[in-house]
Amino acid sequence: MKNCIRKSTVLVVLSGILLAVLPAKEIILGGQKGWPAFQSEENLARGKGRYGYECIQLDTNSFTVDENTDLLINFEALSNPVAYGDYELVTNNLKRSDQTQMGKFAGLSRNIGGLSILGQPGSFFGTEGLKGSFCIEFWLCPSVVENGEVIVNWESSKNVNNQLIYQMINASFVSGHIEWVFTDIFDASYTKSDLHEVLLKGTSKLVPQKWSYHVLSFDADTGLLEYKVNGITEDMRFMTDNGFENGEVCLVLMGTPSSLELCNEYTGEIDDFKISRSPYELPDFQSPEYAGKIEHTMYVPTGGKFVSKPILISDGSMLNSLNAEMNIPEQTEICFYVRSGDNYYGWTEDYPEWKPVTSGQQLKGVTGLYFQIAAELLPDGDGKSSPTLTQITLDYTELPEPLPPFIVKAVAGNGSVTVSWSYSVDDTVGGYYLYYGSRPGEYLGRFAVEGDSPINVGAVNSYTITGLENGRIYYFAVAAWSAFDDRIVGNLSKEVFARPLGRY
Repeated sequence: MKNCIRKSTVLVVLSGILLAVLPAKEIILGGQKGWPAFQSEENLARGKGRYGYECIQLDTNSFTVDENTDLLINFEALSNPVAYGDYELVTNNLKRSDQTQMGKFAGLSRNIGGLSILGQPGSFFGTEGLKGSFCIEFWLCPSVVENGEVIVNWESSKNVNNQLIYQMINASFVSGHIEWVFTDIFDASYTKSDLHEVLLKGTSKLVPQKWSYHVLSFDADTGLLEYKVNGITEDMRFMTDNGFENGEVCLVLMGTPSSLELCNEYTGEIDDFKISRSPYELPDFQSPEYAGKIEHTMYVPTGGKFVSKPILISDGSMLNSLNAEMNIPEQTEICFYVRSGDNYYGWTEDYPEWKPVTSGQQLKGVTGLYFQIAAELLPDGDGKSSPTLTQITLDYTELPEPLPPFIVKAVAGNGSVTVSWSYSVDDTVGGYYLYYGSRPGEYLGRFAVEGDSPINVGAVNSYTITGLENGRIYYFAVAAWSAFDDRIVGNLSKEVFARPLGRY
């Protein structure tokens, strides 16, 4: 993980008592060197933050690809705006614009010809025959709203009883709104229904220089053909033999594959044009309070988050604080979390436990060989504003190994040995480990009543081990552990020995 480390000094205080002056260091994520790769991230994008540095911010509420996606045009790639789908780019007279609603770029049409694509076999517009449900979605920001401007156009023909019949799907501006025309698209040959030309009319007048969200949806189960603008149904009709919901559905019958034209006669911007092989459904994060509004929010209301990769520091380090360089617009928020441990290979999503922290907060008990940082970025209630995070500075202290006691003595007893020592002169000592064994320098004892070697005896300076064999010699040493973390153990003291005898 890329980071920048700086040194300083801090006064370390435990339980209100000044213990030592210890060297402090900083790890910087983001900032001048940019953000490293994360272990995981969701709904986030990179932008320009403070001082012109790269920042983390919420990704725009762009369309995503799923198993029902037939086509996605998002204009993010310079060479080909088709991000997904089995469609061949025929012509493209649209320019990329950074005045976008979704993602980083939109398509800009200057009424000099638009985008033309040809569906390949297997795609919705590239295959003849009956079709099931479908949905067409896109964002639109017209420069002007003039009658006759064409947003979507597809023309072809189908063979019915050896007779060629003209077909068309067209979406154009009429009196300030969009009207959809379907000519001989729905198969009504077996009914008396008049579905030769189907018209869906928008009712809301579109405003120049303002983005609006458009959905055309057909449900093959119910026959419902519906047009929505900004989440509100503008017009609908049942494509059934009786024109009602309980009638027999007339499916789409596509003829010879031909090119799909977008914005051939249009001035303005278009973004995230998507075709799905399913009727329109509200996003998974839809909830009642967003009804009628969620479709045209700038950011996903559930926000985004990231989890850093485990950051290797050094054995026995203590995180003092997390300081963030960020911009928090009104109603937005960034929530931070930290966790630590000595071996991240056993970590799970929830273990070790995440601790919520605030920027600048003095932390306690966050120690270990590895640290990990997580953050949640939350938009405002309307989904129009995102917080930005430019840099995180982690201030930490490498905890020293405490000094061992200088004087150690061992006195034998009957089946026991009492080991005593002088208290260490190191103020960072929190207690002591007593090591024992039956060979010099090997403290592998497993036979004392008090437990296996080493024994954490606490903050005492004398301890008796029992259950030993009389006549056998035993060897002992003492090491101090840190008051900050009992896993931080210093060097061993000098070795002493004693032989329990039954005559005592």
